[in-house]
Amino acid sequence: MWHRMVSDLMTTSVVSVRRDTGFKEIAKLLAEHGITAVPVVDDERVLGVVSEADLLRKEAGLLDPAGVLPVLRPGPADRARAEATTAEGLMNSPAVTARPQWTAVEAAQVMERHHVKRLPVVDEADRLVGLVSRADLLRVFLRGDSAIREEITGEVLIRALGITPGAVTVRVVDGRVSLTGTVERKSLVPVVVRLCQGVDGVVDVSAELHHRVDDTTSAVPEPEASRRAGLAT
Repeated sequence: MWHRMVSDLMTTSVVSVRRDTGFKEIAKLLAEHGITAVPVVDDERVLGVVSEADLLRKEAGLLDPAGVLPVLRPGPADRARAEATTAEGLMNSPAVTARPQWTAVEAAQVMERHHVKRLPVVDEADRLVGLVSRADLLRVFLRGDSAIREEITGEVLIRALGITPGAVTVRVVDGRVSLTGTVERKSLVPVVVRLCQGVDGVVDVSAELHHRVDDTTSAVPEPEASRRAGLAT
């Protein structure tokens, strides 16, 4: 099966800053380019990431002129970052990064695990080559229904599982896959569903699959097998 890689989805014209880039210059870059974060680089190697949230930390730390809002009391680390004036002090470091050869699934799992919205993409030498965001990863769901159906029929059913062409009918509507037909063994049913769920662009899979052989039933218990053998002699 073919999965879209981070290299297929990432933005390659990445806006980045140096460690000595000032607060206002970073804010200006975010506004001018309509982005929410910038990698901090040194000799093209990623040191960290500065996001809108990092810049807002400074504003949140200011006193309320009206004296209505409670005064925030951040810890030493957050206070230092709120008082920082350059990218080096503002950034989250080390940066959580991705590799170009990762699948969209791998990148999404890393984003979820680290609670980040984008990942700088680096090569084997840790040089910045792109940036992939949540919005980029969601592009896999823009795949057409016909492309999804062709991959499931040709790659999953016929090539990967050896199911006879035409034995299973595949319908795809808005990324929702429905499977009907007959497979040789009952144990194949969950395998078919699981592999279809892993196809890029699939939102949901429903299956009404029959089987010719139930290979999921347990063997005859040993005492019963011995008793039958005794009756046969």
